[in-house]
Amino acid sequence: MLRILFVLLLPFILLANEDRPPIPYDFLAKKEAQHFIKQMVKKHGFESTYLKRILGDAKLDRDTLARYTGRYRQNTTVGTWQRFKAHVLDPDSLKKAEQFKKKYAGILKKAEADYHVDAEYIVGFIGVESKFGEYTGEYRLLDSLTTLAFHKNRMQKFFRSELEHFFLMCREEGFDPYRLKGSFAGAMGVVQQMPSVYRKYGMDYNSDGKKDPWSAEDGIGIIARFMHQNGWEKDGQAAVRADFKGKRYKGLKTGYKTAYTLSKLRNFGITPQIPYRYTKARLIKLTDEASDELWLGAPNFKILIRYNPSSNYAMAIHKIAQHVKDIKGSESFFQRLFD
Repeated sequence: MLRILFVLLLPFILLANEDRPPIPYDFLAKKEAQHFIKQMVKKHGFESTYLKRILGDAKLDRDTLARYTGRYRQNTTVGTWQRFKAHVLDPDSLKKAEQFKKKYAGILKKAEADYHVDAEYIVGFIGVESKFGEYTGEYRLLDSLTTLAFHKNRMQKFFRSELEHFFLMCREEGFDPYRLKGSFAGAMGVVQQMPSVYRKYGMDYNSDGKKDPWSAEDGIGIIARFMHQNGWEKDGQAAVRADFKGKRYKGLKTGYKTAYTLSKLRNFGITPQIPYRYTKARLIKLTDEASDELWLGAPNFKILIRYNPSSNYAMAIHKIAQHVKDIKGSESFFQRLFD
């Protein structure tokens, strides 16, 4: 009875107790967890006693669940452009981008050659995902993934699949499921891979004998492989700044899901600032405090959003990449970035 009452009151408890540490919770009492265990035994040959022992130790992560339940709250799972600009395009972060490119110049060059991608965008990915390894997350993956897999939320099906990949990943790589830490959503390492992404793209790129999600060198290889396998065009355009009349744009629908011909964009007063090489473009709007920016998203832009479906996320990667592309001109670029 107490367990039923707790479940009924859970949404209200979550709203009142965000940012509190995970608490003990009997996940094994949930039908969803029992079904998951049976499926893992049948499908992947796990021992039920092993799964029960691990899941029995999982705690309810209220902070994580609050981000995916109830009414969607801005800035809880997707950042605004102002937040990206303040946290990954600030002077300190851009300086770190330059230092990262110099420090790992050799392996970045190798990744370019091996996978036919642009190294600057690899730098951009790692900058946005973890600020070059500084912020990889302090949430225990077992808690966050189990919470999201077995409690109703907007993406429960996705997180249940990720919990499946989590157990497979731990078995394949010999990871301790109790100790792995990452983001509130279960992403880990310098490029914040979900378990399914790690299983697909993870590698030992520095040849030290282990696939390490927290290794910058392995992370470089992972992102390069991801870009290549998703069709990255080396030296191709990712985004081109566009002109329009006024400071705020309220015309055509914007976002990474849009697709317009250049002729249609011109008919609506939108023109690229430099020659745009393709016939169609995604119309991307960056909303700042005083004005908007319009950008034309090229085919490579689609690759950026495949890693994280957010226009702001992809544009942050693009701007870091453009900054480190010519470090000698970084001061003038920085001024243009914030004009």
